[in-house]
Amino acid sequence: MNDSYVDKVLIVEGKSDKNKVKKIVKEPVEIICTNGTISITKLDELIEFLEDKDVYILVDADFSGEKLRKQLKRELPQAEHLYIDRMYREVATAPVHHLATVLLGANIDVHTEFLEMG
Repeated sequence: MNDSYVDKVLIVEGKSDKNKVKKIVKEPVEIICTNGTISITKLDELIEFLEDKDVYILVDADFSGEKLRKQLKRELPQAEHLYIDRMYREVATAPVHHLATVLLGANIDVHTEFLEMG
């Protein structure tokens, strides 16, 4: 995790999700990649780190994404869940303008050129 203080944290599944979201987001946001699963030990560390932060969860609209979302809902009840349209299935394959709109809807500042791409 980062040394500099960031008050918003976005949890995604894969590295390709992280890379795509990173280029859209304009403000400092810590993006944590779970690689699809998360161990209890890692989750405990995460909960401690996330204690005083705004937490957002953006996972794929598929079986593994929903399974991870349920786990995170239990462990991080204060987190805000962001959803991509089911027709895109994966964060990594969703159009950038769609992701930018979803992020902006959660008050995460995005580069405006991504909003104009739709």
